[in-house]
Amino acid sequence: MRNAEGKILLLKVNPEKLHGERRDYWDLPGGRIQKGQTVLETLRREVAEETGITTIDAVKEVGMVLSNIRIPLGDDTVGLILGVYECEAVGSDIVLSDEHIAYDWFAPAKAAELLTIKYPKHFCELVAGL
Repeated sequence: MRNAEGKILLLKVNPEKLHGERRDYWDLPGGRIQKGQTVLETLRREVAEETGITTIDAVKEVGMVLSNIRIPLGDDTVGLILGVYECEAVGSDIVLSDEHIAYDWFAPAKAAELLTIKYPKHFCELVAGL
């Protein structure tokens, strides 16, 4: 999500609400595709749920990255594929969900640096190139 100045929106994760982690870190708006939804529908839903932004424009697929994050599934774990999309926020009134405690807009290089806590190197390189 970019604003008119080309900065990228990051959300600071609420450590009390997500994954039982006890530290906060910066993340991008996003989430899992629900059955019957398209990628674009998921993108719009997740952005609205997490930021209150209901209108996004200029959606462009940047790439896909295999994450080092593993998700438990029965007796096994499965990998996570991250879709990277560039889009513009229409309006900038942010209303955070309880999943997040803060937000800020960062230059792409700084956003990529902050995302290295959670995401693989190639993913962060895609963000830095936006």
